[in-house]
Amino acid sequence: MSVKQERRDFIGIAFGAVAAVGGAFSLVAMKKTWDPLPSVRAAGFTSVDLTPMKEGEIRQVEWRKKPIFIFKKEANAKPNEARDVVVGSDRYIVVIGLCTHLGCIPEWKSSKNAFVCACHGGEFNADGENIFGPPPRPLDIPPFKIEGTTLVLGETGPEYNKLVGKA
Repeated sequence: MSVKQERRDFIGIAFGAVAAVGGAFSLVAMKKTWDPLPSVRAAGFTSVDLTPMKEGEIRQVEWRKKPIFIFKKEANAKPNEARDVVVGSDRYIVVIGLCTHLGCIPEWKSSKNAFVCACHGGEFNADGENIFGPPPRPLDIPPFKIEGTTLVLGETGPEYNKLVGKA
């Protein structure tokens, strides 16, 4: 083999190696541009520890700029298999706090044991089911999963899939 041939082979191999490394870096850069930003990923999930809640307590948290109502049912309350979130021996109602009529935020009225929407007088019982007024359907259930005694909003788990099939 001549010196010119060896030099050509070396240049070809070197060019191939540089092209392969450049291609690998390009693929990594493309993947990074497709991945959501950490701030977007963090905004998608909200974790709520349910252990400090007392029976009959309602708690409001925010998930994706929407109010979420979490209501811990009392032990003697009638179970609702289509809407109850069961964590251990406790039952909770988890709903998006936006009226299904026009999107107003209903207020919990303990005297009525209901969520009341001030916009057009719509009412929802403690289970989030529409009982009076113009709302066409119950309050929506946000996607969630249960991890021990923590409610993770934004992920779907078997508990959510069971409720969506019934509600």
